Amino acid sequence: MRRTLVLTIAALALTTGVVAGCSSSSSASGSGSTTSSAGAKPAPAESNPAGDIPDNQAYVTYQPAQGGFTVKVPEGWARTTTGNAVTFTDKLNRIEIASSNAPTAPTPQSVNSKVVPVLQRQVPAFSMGKVTVVSRQAGRGVLVTYQGNSAPDPVTGKVVHDAFERYSFQHNGRQVDLTLSGPVGADNVDPWHIVTDSLRWQ
Repeated sequence: MRRTLVLTIAALALTTGVVAGCSSSSSASGSGSTTSSAGAKPAPAESNPAGDIPDNQAYVTYQPAQGGFTVKVPEGWARTTTGNAVTFTDKLNRIEIASSNAPTAPTPQSVNSKVVPVLQRQVPAFSMGKVTVVSRQAGRGVLVTYQGNSAPDPVTGKVVHDAFERYSFQHNGRQVDLTLSGPVGADNVDPWHIVTDSLRWQ
């Protein structure tokens, strides 16, 4: 009788140990799984490189007080008017629209001889690109590309090396110059095309 009781107690102890061991193993496995999930870092959110204009950027039509033309510019950008030029800026990008009287249309030769020397004097760290003839909805124009330093940020004083595109169009004695700039390496091909192709004469 005593031998039977001892064997029974031993069997119960063994069974309890096995159950406890399984429970402990299951708990450890679950704990490890939870720790792994909690410690995983979320996938980084997609962000635009410095100077890139978002693909979903909305545009509004700008018309000068004196009329003569309209052009689309990014909605929400800060606007500054100086003389016959208006500038739209947002973060690191800039669009300048200037108009003037011009009896003849610009040519690559006239831009090279008259415009480029002025840019060389005015733009810090100026580096010449090329002068080409382009076609847009407003007609044929002359494009000069170049690089140079931006004006210092009024708050931080930071200077950015920019890529510039300067388009010149003429119609009925009126010339419009569109200068678009942003950090070198920014991909703004589509936004710049939207702006320059939106020019309409009135």
